[in-house]
Amino acid sequence: MQRRCATSGGDGRCSLVRGLLRHQTLRARALRRSSTGAEQALWNLLRNRKLDGAKFRRQHPLGPFIVDFYCESAKLVIEADGAAHFPKPVCDLERDQFFHRLGISVLRFENYLILERPDQVLSAIRQVLTRPGHAP
Repeated sequence: MQRRCATSGGDGRCSLVRGLLRHQTLRARALRRSSTGAEQALWNLLRNRKLDGAKFRRQHPLGPFIVDFYCESAKLVIEADGAAHFPKPVCDLERDQFFHRLGISVLRFENYLILERPDQVLSAIRQVLTRPGHAP
């Protein structure tokens, strides 16, 4: 017995969605392999629930975007950005607005801050994690 995709309606949209999801998954894997030094440093501080028991995912597909780090239980996106992202370019503002509409908070840190002041970065993340309604 062949299963039908609930979204296909017989016009092939289901296979298109699967193809897009597969493309995003492959892109996220490639980004994980080519992480910047700041992303690697921050991942070492967040992985395995090291920060207050919060579960973070790295290079996680979220909607049409792939975010550097995501904590689903706290609805928190963390981006490690180079100097080109400060001040925020229009594409970053659009991403942030997309996440805000979904009720997701976004924290952006410059790479140098992650590498030179990791305690300050963790403190800022911890503040969001401990806000009411953002339980890890």
